[in-house]
Amino acid sequence: MTPLHRNSFRMKRVALRRKARDISVVLVVLVCATVGIWTWDTSPTSSTFLPRESRFLKLETEEEVKRIPTALNTETKGSYSSATPFVNKEETKEDSSDNKDTEEDEEKQVDEATVSKTNQGMAHEVLESEPNYRKTPTSKESKSEQVKREVAASEDEPTKTTHIQETHSDPEKTTLATDKERTEQFVAKKDDGSSSTARIANQACNYAKGKWVVDNHRPLYSGSHCKQWLASMWACRLMQRTDFAFERLRWQPKDCSMEEFAGSKFLRRMQNKTLAFVGDSLGRQQFQSMMCMITGGKERPDVLDVGPEFGFITPEGGGRPNGWAYRFPETNTTVLYHWSSTLCDIQPLNISDPLTEHAMHLDRPPAFLRQYLHKIKVLVMNTGHHWNRGKLNGNRWVMHVNGVPNADKKLAALGNAKNFTIHSTVSWVSSQLPRHPGLKAFYRSLSPRHFVGGEWNTGGSCNNTTPMSIGKEVLQEESSDYSAGHAVKGTGVRLLDITALSHIRDEGHISRFSLSASKGVQDCLHWCLPGVPDTWNEMLFAMI
Repeated sequence: MTPLHRNSFRMKRVALRRKARDISVVLVVLVCATVGIWTWDTSPTSSTFLPRESRFLKLETEEEVKRIPTALNTETKGSYSSATPFVNKEETKEDSSDNKDTEEDEEKQVDEATVSKTNQGMAHEVLESEPNYRKTPTSKESKSEQVKREVAASEDEPTKTTHIQETHSDPEKTTLATDKERTEQFVAKKDDGSSSTARIANQACNYAKGKWVVDNHRPLYSGSHCKQWLASMWACRLMQRTDFAFERLRWQPKDCSMEEFAGSKFLRRMQNKTLAFVGDSLGRQQFQSMMCMITGGKERPDVLDVGPEFGFITPEGGGRPNGWAYRFPETNTTVLYHWSSTLCDIQPLNISDPLTEHAMHLDRPPAFLRQYLHKIKVLVMNTGHHWNRGKLNGNRWVMHVNGVPNADKKLAALGNAKNFTIHSTVSWVSSQLPRHPGLKAFYRSLSPRHFVGGEWNTGGSCNNTTPMSIGKEVLQEESSDYSAGHAVKGTGVRLLDITALSHIRDEGHISRFSLSASKGVQDCLHWCLPGVPDTWNEMLFAMI
């Protein structure tokens, strides 16, 4: 074999070896891939390396979405109406004869402060009674329509009922029961039944946001029996009114539970303490409501009249004192009311002259607060319905600032003067809090009026007697009372916001049923008791 042939043979052999090696590598790769795929499909451990299925990326089919429970979505369109925020058209006097128009600039201020939308057309609003034991509504219940219920509305008197239509069961009843249980988990009870710690779940609760519901366990006291504390001019059970469905309503906050009021619980919480209401006649109504709530409307001959300790003395001639104070001896708890319609200091310019003008010091708190604040542990202030020209001129009040008559025309406008006074007094009380440890101060927002078609002396009326006919729910976050809401911001004084929830209770006024009113004159300012002011006190109790 020649050398040339030998070299050619070697080259062919090398080429065949390389092809065989390449074929072997390909076969090995194919075999490994086959084994790997088979192992991946059959071995459970290998699946652990797959990424988890994301619930955020998964898209539900329409059928699946419909089956998802929506426990939080308990309200339906049109099931409730948002409350109409109260537009403060006027601040007036305690008697119906004092209800006169205020300045237009004050009306504009409150109109601009309104932050919620109105939803009218509530003539066919559904009232839903809350049973003692709530259960999840069944499909049969949810489909039932036009189910009539009656609200029992009398005590020992002839029965008068209000027919109520229900179109569907309320799934919110179930969630509210859960809310109550959740709240109670944060409350540590002492042996005496009082709360040893604050209700953590309700620390940030907006009690002004919620709805009115029917509660057959109401009212909290008898309007015909609470004669020791309740003035007859506000006890509608003693008047010509015959329908009392308005007494059966309870305020239910939307995002939290409100502690149930009990007189014994209140007295224990206020042991060795004094609760003071300082304000106008609506403040006096809240005071009388509180006395009836504490006693359950029953006679209490053991309760002491301690008015003289706070300067409350009946003047010569049998006039009305400038306040009342009562003490419950079992817990040494004092509840008082001081008359201060404008929440500022008013002093006669000439004591010896019965017809003298009075200095209305817009920048000074009432003298009563300066003198007795150290004795008070819970303070509730209010003003509003006496800021009108008729009242100022009739009482010869002259605005003063810095000890001299006011020369600022802008401040002389009633709306501005009222706002200035509220801010001034609230700021002063807030500045006193460090000096009085334990003092809790509240400013109560404006109680709305409901005169329609005129004022008290021009045919104004409030004839509606159907509960919640203009609404039942409040959803707004801010107060409808602009002055009150802004006065407490940045201070240690808390807002007791009752304006919007009271605005949708126009049926609760004394209206035409007063026995002492002149013909054609209605009281659309003050409330029947029991009634709306009881809810103000329930909110106060929950907040202290």
